[in-house]
Amino acid sequence: MPSKAASKLKTGKKLVIVESPAKSKTIAKYLGEGFVVEASIGHIRDLPQPSELPAELKKSSIGKFAVDLENNFKPYYVISPDKKKKVAELKAQLKDADELYLATDGDREGEAIAWHLLEVLKPKVPVYRMTFAEITKESLQRALGNLRELDTDLVDAQETRRVVDRLFGYELSPVLWRKVAPKLSAGRVQSVVTRMVVERERERMAFRSAGYWDLLGTFSTTDTGESFNAKLAALDGRRVASGRDFNDQGELTGKNVAHLDEVAAKALAQGLQNASFAVRSVEHKPYTRRPAAPFTTSTLQQEAGRKLRFSSKSTMSTAQRLYENGYITYMRTDSSSLSDEAVNAARRQASELYGPEFVPATKRVYANKSSNAQEAHEAIRPAGDSFRTPAQVASALRGDEFKLYELIWKRTVASQMADAKGSTATIKLGACATDGQDAEFSVSGTVITFRGFLAAYEEGRDESRNDSDESDRRLPNVKEKDALKAADVTANGHETSPPPRFTEASLTKEMEERGIGRPSTYASTLSTIMDRGYVRKQGSALVPSWIAFSVVRLLELHFTDYVDYEFTADMEKGLDRIANGQEQGSDWLKHFYFGAGEETGLQSIVNNLGDIDAREINSMPITDTLVLRVGKFGPYLESTVQTVDAKTGEIIEAARANVPEDLAPDELTPAKAQELMETAAPEERVLGVEPVSGHTVVSKNGRYGAYVTEVIPEMTAEQIANQPVEYYKNGKPKPPKKPVKAKPRTGSLFKTMTVDTVTLDEALAIMSLPRVLGADAEGNEITVQNGRFGPYLKKGSDSRSIGTEEEIFTITLEQALEIYSQPKQRGARAAVPPLAEFGDDPVSERKIVVKEGRFGPYITDGVTNITVPRGTEVEELTREIAIELLADKRERGPVKRTAKAPAKKPAAKAPAKKKVAAKK
Repeated sequence: MPSKAASKLKTGKKLVIVESPAKSKTIAKYLGEGFVVEASIGHIRDLPQPSELPAELKKSSIGKFAVDLENNFKPYYVISPDKKKKVAELKAQLKDADELYLATDGDREGEAIAWHLLEVLKPKVPVYRMTFAEITKESLQRALGNLRELDTDLVDAQETRRVVDRLFGYELSPVLWRKVAPKLSAGRVQSVVTRMVVERERERMAFRSAGYWDLLGTFSTTDTGESFNAKLAALDGRRVASGRDFNDQGELTGKNVAHLDEVAAKALAQGLQNASFAVRSVEHKPYTRRPAAPFTTSTLQQEAGRKLRFSSKSTMSTAQRLYENGYITYMRTDSSSLSDEAVNAARRQASELYGPEFVPATKRVYANKSSNAQEAHEAIRPAGDSFRTPAQVASALRGDEFKLYELIWKRTVASQMADAKGSTATIKLGACATDGQDAEFSVSGTVITFRGFLAAYEEGRDESRNDSDESDRRLPNVKEKDALKAADVTANGHETSPPPRFTEASLTKEMEERGIGRPSTYASTLSTIMDRGYVRKQGSALVPSWIAFSVVRLLELHFTDYVDYEFTADMEKGLDRIANGQEQGSDWLKHFYFGAGEETGLQSIVNNLGDIDAREINSMPITDTLVLRVGKFGPYLESTVQTVDAKTGEIIEAARANVPEDLAPDELTPAKAQELMETAAPEERVLGVEPVSGHTVVSKNGRYGAYVTEVIPEMTAEQIANQPVEYYKNGKPKPPKKPVKAKPRTGSLFKTMTVDTVTLDEALAIMSLPRVLGADAEGNEITVQNGRFGPYLKKGSDSRSIGTEEEIFTITLEQALEIYSQPKQRGARAAVPPLAEFGDDPVSERKIVVKEGRFGPYITDGVTNITVPRGTEVEELTREIAIELLADKRERGPVKRTAKAPAKKPAAKAPAKKKVAAKK
């Protein structure tokens, strides 16, 4: 690949390839004539599913992962089906080009995309690698003057990451399918992040609160009458206990502290009502606060979450649009440093907007946290050598894009502004209570005398335990021994707080501090653990599901290293070493998968797992007699106390109760568990006997709702022995057939009925459905019945909804024929309601509906469509079936259609004739 060729650029067509269409449009405006800018729309190749491999490769060393384990872990890439047309277009453009510029992003991902393009396009013209941190005319001109070769070390690091993620997921996920639930997934980063959320919830579950009391007094000066509040700080020289003096078991750990209970606090407050208070000391300290560094990917996600309530995914997609349209620099970076041009722009703008005194004499320099110099791009900032203010972009940017640009602009400008200055005063005052105890109160306040960078921006904070209100407040001008008047002294009780749940912002911060993942993966990791159902959002808090507890428990017990925080961080460091050229990806993968020396690799661990008790993995004790189990259809409580039938001596099935989906794990206390067991609807209630058959009729709560059914008794030994004898053709008697239990009649309860209230007569009526109304003029039978989505008529394959469930037993044949005489409404209709609705899909988080399509009803979440299986009525569908069908369709991927050969037409021969004529 030629390098440093910018000074000898040819005048012919120059093909520039970037990742996205938006980026290509913006770049095309600046490059001008002679340049053709095309988008690859991300990666053009990827590892296929092993099932998609050619037959001859499925039994080879490539077959298990689409990675050649015996050939240095060489990936077997294929062009993605949806990219074949794009590849053909790029090849056609390349035929007419004199030069090729690969202008994908300058990180590992972008370098890998550029490498894939080279591998597939196989250009025969000069190729140049072109990178830029922002899409501006100045930046592109600098990039053209600093062309370089493809960085094979970055490519190696990215390909190694792709392969290790495939090995990790394809080895561990099947274990989860077998022992926890189908369709689960494990991931090198996602599993560790899930563990972080689960561990925090475990801390909350183990937490035991402690109570403590303190006093709050309202005081005023005797001369000016200025009032202020102060809290009790010490009693007889001992510091008063606060929340930070207790551990998570509710035990007092603070040394030499006074722990006040309610009685003592109220008695002390009463004893201080008429006490003589005086100032004991006044201490002043200078206050200085420095601005925060410019945004990295991590800090941008955190701050957008705090200030704008953006999710990490929303932040990154919005930032991507701002970057591609030339408003900000590249948004995936570990670096907090700014270029000289950016520093000068920020200082100049701060001076113009706030005054020269708001800009320090020397430039501020921020150290990078990342040790990976090759990926240490500039910090995220407004694009250009001079920044556009929010007011200047307000007409072009709207909504989230404007909010995020404004946040980035403020942070960047503030980072080069002067420190905030002021002073902090602490006043201590006290008095003796009537019982002789010495009580000392304290209050602090900060006065800002020079706002500095605060004039532009102030960084937000995450929630933490034992936060105290240290907001800026003005205190009266008092001196030592000044008398004070106590207007009121009250006792206040407090409870210690459990560790706060992670938010997306605080979890991103934790990931960065632990070295787990990289900036480009933070948002996708958080989206993945939510899409998989491991974590859900409750407000802004991240709450783990019970299935996440099972997954983490299995991984902790049997794949300890792979969910260990230090081990995962070391893996990231290994990938960084590959990116820096200090290690080869193939060597690193061999060590990871096969092991080395005494160290065991992933392959050996998976092959020697031994027995895993699935029931134990999916069980968590709540009390001595109640255990939570993660079942196929969700979590439920089960009693561990065995009940024996007094007559038969058989063990009766243990009592169970479903756990509400919206109940957070730390809210399932022993008391709550007992309440759920006591209020759980009975699983079965005997209603009586069917008069004709003599079968018992019961009402039940099933996985798909409440229903009634008849109990078919087992055949007795006498009945089995008295079965009619059948004979072979040779006259020999056949052995008696195995008794087949008759299928019981069942029916779903109406919406107005419950297991506890349904009567025998109502049950018999429901079990008699469908009800035959008669036949139409052509002899087609018409029935009425109840479905999952209400009552309906059925004539052959033609179904029509009716009004209420009660009409099932009152509608007449004449009324049914009148309904069928009306045309069935289909096609283009105003506000056509869906045939059915099932709530939100757990993966896409979009609403699942059933619609009438050209080829019949189909299920969709707006992204994935699946036709209702043949032979299944819409009324028979359930939420669980719909979710499973959509999941299966996603797993299969898009349908591969084989193009049919065009029919031979006379016109097709015309080109051949022209070719012959041309030769003449």
